[in-house]
Amino acid sequence: MRISGKTAFSLIERRGLEGTGRKKLIMVALWTEVCLAFPALDALAEGYDVFAVVDAVGGTSELAHRAGIDRVVQAGGKPVSWIQVACELQRDWNRKATSEGFADIVLRAVGH
Repeated sequence: MRISGKTAFSLIERRGLEGTGRKKLIMVALWTEVCLAFPALDALAEGYDVFAVVDAVGGTSELAHRAGIDRVVQAGGKPVSWIQVACELQRDWNRKATSEGFADIVLRAVGH
């Protein structure tokens, strides 16, 4: 069976989401204009909040990437960066169970 990006959300991801009560999706992909945009548009149409991680996906060109992100935003998706996602999940340094690993990842990535 062949699964395109357009049908991937309803065939795969939705199966794992149903029954969890969660409505927020953090989405990344290979190609912005297909692999991210199509399932993001489907998820938005089904009432999910979509957060598209713009620096964890790339298009077939810079213009195609921008157009794919713009399309998701036009439909109600929210563009975020990977570091935004990491920081929002960590929240603050008082979350001791994850703060050391968080710092290792972020500081290594930004070079401090």
